[in-house]
Amino acid sequence: MEKSPDKPKLLSGGNPQIPKGYGEAPVRAYIAAMPGWKQGIGRKLDEIITRAVPGVKKAVKWNSPLYGVEEGHWFLSFHCMTKYIKVGFFRGTQLEPMPPVASKQPDVRYLHIPEGPFDEKQFADWVRQASRLPGEKM
Repeated sequence: MEKSPDKPKLLSGGNPQIPKGYGEAPVRAYIAAMPGWKQGIGRKLDEIITRAVPGVKKAVKWNSPLYGVEEGHWFLSFHCMTKYIKVGFFRGTQLEPMPPVASKQPDVRYLHIPEGPFDEKQFADWVRQASRLPGEKM
């Protein structure tokens, strides 16, 4: 069976391979290509971020959606892993309470979201806090 040429390739962990781009369209393409249950959570993450930070800037780089307040400066990204979605807060050590998972990078903290419900209220609070901190230039 031949693969559709317009369907993105899934990389390890089911992470969609999406060309680098800025704005709503590449983020929507990424979310639409997320496999199985991850797509619904990706949509929910995008909705919460968009609602919590009016006018949020969006991009896809390195096969991950990025969110920021200032062009080219990002406070959050997410990425599909095999058993969860890995949400990265670039200044996560400054959030209260800190997201639960440490990183090799000293300021970054992660939230791993497996299949099923997650604490949307806490996530929205972290998003609001993160959006008020200086973004990571990437």
